[in-house]
Amino acid sequence: MSTAPQIKIPATYMRGGTSKGVFFSLSDLPEAAQVPGAARDRVLMRVIGSPDPYGQQIDGMGGATSSTSKTVILAKSEQPDHDVDYLFGQVAINKAFVDWTGNCGNLTAAVGAFAISKGLVDASRIPENGICTVRIWQKNISKTIIAHVPITNGEVQETGDFELDGVTFPAAEVVIEFMDPADGEGSMLPTGNVVDDLDVPGIGNFKVTMINAGIPTIFFNAADIGYTGTELQKDINGDAEALARFETMRAYGAVKMGLIKEIAEAADRQHIPKIAFVAPATDYTASSGKAIAANEIDLCVRALSMGKLHHAMMGTASVAIATAAAVPGTLVNLAAGGAERDAVTFGHPSGTLRVGAAATQVDGEWTATKAVMSRSARVLMEGWVRVPGNTL
Repeated sequence: MSTAPQIKIPATYMRGGTSKGVFFSLSDLPEAAQVPGAARDRVLMRVIGSPDPYGQQIDGMGGATSSTSKTVILAKSEQPDHDVDYLFGQVAINKAFVDWTGNCGNLTAAVGAFAISKGLVDASRIPENGICTVRIWQKNISKTIIAHVPITNGEVQETGDFELDGVTFPAAEVVIEFMDPADGEGSMLPTGNVVDDLDVPGIGNFKVTMINAGIPTIFFNAADIGYTGTELQKDINGDAEALARFETMRAYGAVKMGLIKEIAEAADRQHIPKIAFVAPATDYTASSGKAIAANEIDLCVRALSMGKLHHAMMGTASVAIATAAAVPGTLVNLAAGGAERDAVTFGHPSGTLRVGAAATQVDGEWTATKAVMSRSARVLMEGWVRVPGNTL
């Protein structure tokens, strides 16, 4: 019996924000995987170690969480006035599926650095010392993102003293601007309402705010669903019944948002929408043991990603939080005190995060013009990943 040997694919393993992923230059992928389709999905799933019925991704680069089961493909941009095209693939852990429907805001922080180091940004745009402005075209959602990457002696500076809750060690600060962050072609508020009633058969009727900004997100009041907004992963992720309720609520919300037509479709769209719950600012202890005081934050937010409570906060959901906070009357805005604001500091399981956003009302319809946040990123390992030759 003969078997195909493994093939080597140049790759870089990077942390961006509170996520990790495997980064590829498009031209380095096997020819069959350089175009969208089944071959590309098979390669990326094999790299990450999915599908894994054990849920551990032992035979791949994934870390068995939504934050570590991620892939990125970059290429010189085909869009005018952009440097790099950024394509994100969220790899399911226990089934054969790669979700291409949304962005990863955390890994966005690493896109600029990778693009610079791999020659995808014109050398004339890179200062010897200072900040390199990398113009990113996010292909999943057809949006522009601007990354401000620090440069020292002509190379990306990764070390620094910027601290990000959810990341153990400090690093260099990367400022990210999400331009026109409303996701997709429809309205930022898909129903036109800042608050809607969502009926979930067998579970209840809830007030929700549904928003397409950063990533489609459904916000609930924590108290309405039996929580305080100060929960940590251990409080929810071990409760199978609670997770099933959240998934049902997410599915009915997805239908109401117009993202899917039938409830059953939600199973194949785990990446969007996100589901989150909010509460007024409250003292709590973060997962690291750090005490978070109510006077340090505007509100508490918890969010689920790929069916589990996130250990910190997804970058794209952070954009949704900031944008919703800027719109008077949303559940997020009300939890933050109901005042007009262009920035919000929220508490999440790992600590706090400040995010800015600008939202305006034009002809009676709310729209977001920009959202800004600071993240950090660094290379963890670079070289080649190997996959069995029969993967293709």
